[in-house]
Amino acid sequence: MAPNELKDTITLLPGNPGVYRFFDKEHKILYVGKAKNLKKRVSSYFSKQVYENRKTAVLVSKISSIEFTVVENEYEALLLENSLIKSLQPRYNINLKDDKTYPFIKITNERFPRVFPIRNPIKDGSAYFGPYSSVKVMHVVLELIKKLYPIRSCSFVLSKQNIEKNKFRLCLEYDIGNCKGPCTGLQSISEYDEQIKQIKFLLKGNLFEVKNTLKNQIQLAVDKLAFEEAHKLKQKLDLVEKYQSKSTVVNPAIKDVEVLTLTKELHKAFVNYMRIADGMVVQTRNIEVVNKLEEADEDILLNILAEIRNEGNPPAAELLLPFFPEWSHIETKINVPQIGDKKRLLELSLKNALYFKKDRMDMAEKTDPDIKLNRLLNQIKQDLSLVDLPIHMECFDNSNLQGHFPVSACVVFKNTKPAKADYRIFNVKSVTGPDDFASMYEVVFRRYKRLLDENESLPQLIIVDGGKGQLSASVKALKDLNCYGKIAIIGIAKRLEELYFPNDPMPLHLDKKSMTLKIIQQMRDEAHRFGIKHHRNKRSKAAIDSELNHINGIGEKTAVLLLTHFKSVKNIKNASLNDLISLVGKAKAMIVYAYFNPEKLSDMNKF
Repeated sequence: MAPNELKDTITLLPGNPGVYRFFDKEHKILYVGKAKNLKKRVSSYFSKQVYENRKTAVLVSKISSIEFTVVENEYEALLLENSLIKSLQPRYNINLKDDKTYPFIKITNERFPRVFPIRNPIKDGSAYFGPYSSVKVMHVVLELIKKLYPIRSCSFVLSKQNIEKNKFRLCLEYDIGNCKGPCTGLQSISEYDEQIKQIKFLLKGNLFEVKNTLKNQIQLAVDKLAFEEAHKLKQKLDLVEKYQSKSTVVNPAIKDVEVLTLTKELHKAFVNYMRIADGMVVQTRNIEVVNKLEEADEDILLNILAEIRNEGNPPAAELLLPFFPEWSHIETKINVPQIGDKKRLLELSLKNALYFKKDRMDMAEKTDPDIKLNRLLNQIKQDLSLVDLPIHMECFDNSNLQGHFPVSACVVFKNTKPAKADYRIFNVKSVTGPDDFASMYEVVFRRYKRLLDENESLPQLIIVDGGKGQLSASVKALKDLNCYGKIAIIGIAKRLEELYFPNDPMPLHLDKKSMTLKIIQQMRDEAHRFGIKHHRNKRSKAAIDSELNHINGIGEKTAVLLLTHFKSVKNIKNASLNDLISLVGKAKAMIVYAYFNPEKLSDMNKF
C-alpha cells in the first residue's frame, strides 16, 4: 500500500473500540494492538513524537497495510487482542506482551460443587465463567457470591457415604456463617444445588440482585454511621456496574466455530470471516468481492468458504451464517442463531463487514468522485423503484397568502446538485383564490409544455411538495401532455415526510437517515426558499404599486425609500411633515403629506 493509501486508510478508521493489526509489504503480521478509539490510536503511530522511540519508528517504517476489528468496548478489545497475539505471534508483540492467561471462575463438577478462580481451564466437566480482564473485579464477584450464597470452600470429597459415616467436623467457616455445613448433613444437596443454580444465573449476567444487595448494605452502613464501610461498599458497587460477566467476543462455551456475514453495495460484496476456538477469536479477516454476475448471497459466501479452505484452514465444527443456504455438500453444521452469544457474534461480524464496506467505499470515492455520485443515484433509483437513474430531477412548490400573489417555484437538480441557472418561477395566471391543486396543475403543465415545444430534455424524476391532491393534479397535467409514464413523479407530504406514488394509496416511509430522503428534502426546502423569496418580492411590489406609485410626482425609488424607513404605508400616512422633509426633501414630502392628509392643506402654508 502506497503512503497516500495508508494515510487514507487511517483517515477513514472509525472512532470505535477495537483491535488493529499492522502488516508488512508481504502481508506478514507485524503488530496487534487494542484501542479505545481506533482512529486516534492508529493515527498516533504516525505522529512526529513516535520517532523518538527507535523501536516504534522501525515498526512504523515497515507498515504496508492495516486491518481492524470493531468490538463493543475496551474490555472486549483487551480480550481479543490477547487471543490474537497468542494465535498470530506478531513479531513486534513478542517482547512487549507476556503470555499471561486471564482468570476464570470455576464451578466444579462434583457433589456439593465448589466455586473458585482458575487460570487454565481444563475439560473436566466443570463450568467456567469468564475470562476476566480485571482480577480485582473477579474477586469482588466471588466475595459477593460468598455473601449471597454460603457455599463450602473445603476440598473434602462429600460423597453420601462419607457424610453418613461422619468423617468430617464443622469448621470455622460454618461458625462465622460462610457455610451451612453440608459436610455433616446440615444442608441438603437439593438446597445446595439451588444455590449453585442461582450462582450460575448470576455469573451469566444477571447483576440486578448483586447490585441490589450492595445498595442495601450501603444504606445499612450509612444508617449505622459507618461511613468508611459505606465508602468501601460503594467502590465495590462501582466495580460491579462496570463488570460484564460475558463477552460477545470471548465465551468459553463456544469451542470451534466459524462466522461468515456479508453486505453489498452496487456491484460489490463485502464479507467478514471470524474463527473462534476454545472461546477465543483466533482469526478475523475482511474480503471484498466484485459481484459481476449478480450472484446470490449464498453463492458468494460459498465461494469465500472454498477460498478459505484452499488456504489450508480446516472446517470448524459449526458455521454461523445470517441465513440458511441451499448447500447440500457441506459437512459442517450450519446454524443461524437467533439469541445468545452466537447471535451476538454474528452481529459483531456483520458490524465489521459494514465498517469494511464503508472504509472501501469512502476510499474509492476519494480517488474517483464519480463513484460516490453513481452510488447515490443508484440508491435513489433503488429506493424509489425508478426505471432510469435520476440524473435530472425537478421539484415544485406553491406559495400564496390566502390566495393573493400566488407564485410557484421549480428548482432543478442535476447529478444531485442544484442547477440554479435552470430554476424557474411561475406567476399563477389561471387560478383565482387559494387553490393549491389547480395551481400545481397549471405550473406543471406550463413547465413541460414549454420543454416539449423547445425540444428540451425532460427530467427523470418530478417531486411535488404536497400529498395526494397535489400529486393527482400534477399527474393530470402530465397526462394532458401525453408525458405520463415517461417521467417518474412523486409527492412529499411535510408532516410525516411521507412519499406518495401515483395510483398507490399507501405512502412510502424512508429511513430518516436515508440519503434519498435527504436529497428529496433538500430539493423541497430549496423550492420553498426560492418560491418564498419571489412571493415576498411580489407582495412588496404590489404594496408599492397599490399605494405610493399612485401619487403623482412620486417615483419608485422614493416609494422604496419611504417604505424602507417607515416600514409600512400606514406609518407614512401618520408621519409628520417634518419627518417626511428630513427624509425625501420639501417638495416630495409636501406631495406625500398632501395625498394622505388633504384636510391639513392649510397647515402646509407655513412651510
